Amino acid sequence: MTLTHKIKIDIISDVVCPWCLIGYKRLEQAMKELDVEDKFELVWNPFELNPTMSLEGEDAVSYLAHKYTMSVDQVKSTQASITKNGAELGFIFNYFDGMKTVNTRNAHILLDFAKEFGKQTELKTKLFSAHFTEKKDISSRYILGELIQSIGLDKDIFLAKLDEESARKKVQDAEEYWHKQNISAVPTMIFNNEMVMNGAYPVGTYKKVLTELLEKRLKKN
Repeated sequence: MTLTHKIKIDIISDVVCPWCLIGYKRLEQAMKELDVEDKFELVWNPFELNPTMSLEGEDAVSYLAHKYTMSVDQVKSTQASITKNGAELGFIFNYFDGMKTVNTRNAHILLDFAKEFGKQTELKTKLFSAHFTEKKDISSRYILGELIQSIGLDKDIFLAKLDEESARKKVQDAEEYWHKQNISAVPTMIFNNEMVMNGAYPVGTYKKVLTELLEKRLKKN
């Protein structure tokens, strides 16, 4: 199958959403086990869990406890569960004291631009790892520049995008579009513009969905 014949999977997510990473890793594992990675095209779409977050960010545990009306112990228990789920998929969640929840608008602007170079998924995974594993501040232009450079792209050209009002508006418009589609939680995956799945499902569920989509495509051909 050529690129134009790939089945599109839209993933609406935020780079500070742990379940978005878990959902993606399970989907990735499903594609690998079925040996069908070359038959699907992933498109990452922006969603900000904390759109009004200050540039300085806030202590993650305190912020999440307040936002979701949880105790500090409940937040830490949830983080422990997330860490376990990540480990099963070969991903390290490295929660630490003083970890911050940060503003992700700039990351989404760069992700949108990276799509033009076929590097969107590579940048997305770098952002996930930087935030959750490497204790890096992904709201920092310096860190974003490092990540851009690490995937072989020109960091100066990319960072200049952050000062373009049109680039910022493009991301805002995309977020507004998904909100109008009644998407209020992430991850949300839309398969071939027809099947919507909210949340992170087991690998087996993704395998079933992918198989059904491929069988449907074969019947059409």
